[in-house]
Amino acid sequence: MKKEPEQQGYDSQQFFTDMNSRIRDSEEKQRLLKDRILLLSQTLIEERDKTFEEMQEMKKELLRLKEENMRVKEFISRVAERIENSARKEELMILQRQFDLFRER
Repeated sequence: MKKEPEQQGYDSQQFFTDMNSRIRDSEEKQRLLKDRILLLSQTLIEERDKTFEEMQEMKKELLRLKEENMRVKEFISRVAERIENSARKEELMILQRQFDLFRER
């Protein structure tokens, strides 16, 4: 069964219309996908930068805490030395009193 020339022209015109429509749909899908990828990339970069800044702040805080810890250790060490020295002084005073008692006799 042979198609008439008018029908053949209509079929080829319909074919090209369908193809153009499919191409436009594909281009639109590609554009939407590109937009999504760009948005995801931007979000990823922002999160990376935010995480980097937080890590930098944490490093600074850690260094500050280490320095503070060292100062506290030094302070405790000095206090311990003073306590140790004052105990020796008290012991010397006790010995001095005992010596004085023996001397009086």
